Amino acid sequence: MGADETDSRSQRERMLAGDLYIADDAELAREARRAAELTKAFNDSSPSDPAARRRILVDLLGSIGEGTEIRPPFYCDYGYHTHVGARTFVNFGLVALDVAPIHIGDDVQIGPYVQLLTPTHPLEPAQRRAKWEAAEPIGIGDNVWLGGGVIVCPGVTIGADTVVGAGAVVTSDLPDGVLAVGAPARVVRPLE
Repeated sequence: MGADETDSRSQRERMLAGDLYIADDAELAREARRAAELTKAFNDSSPSDPAARRRILVDLLGSIGEGTEIRPPFYCDYGYHTHVGARTFVNFGLVALDVAPIHIGDDVQIGPYVQLLTPTHPLEPAQRRAKWEAAEPIGIGDNVWLGGGVIVCPGVTIGADTVVGAGAVVTSDLPDGVLAVGAPARVVRPLE
């Protein structure tokens, strides 16, 4: 119905390979629960203790660069698939559904309530009913600015030095050094 029945890999192994998998799995549930506990600790942390906040993020995320600030609340599926470069600023309310890897470059600015969405679901109704899903990675290049409320869809790469206007829905790759706006996001001009 969705997967090769002769495939002996665990659901986690299937997920990490980018193949169809079923998220309702004990191993994945443990990992998601760990991420939920760490995100709760981060979101409840005191703004007067930035060192404690950073320790939580180091435990939660796959990697985080020096000088990076993420403001709570922050939400993710697993955490370990999210990699954030140096000197990046993430404003309130980032949702990083990191079923597949999310790579955010150096010197990136992310506005409030941005969504980085890697999960995909089959279009075929029976596969969805059977709870199959997959994911595609997201890449955000160095010095990108994502305005407030931007949604980045599965499999998208945004090139370095690009600006995405507030509220845009990015459904396909964007090249380096452009301004993109709208739903779906479209390039309106190059940036000098």
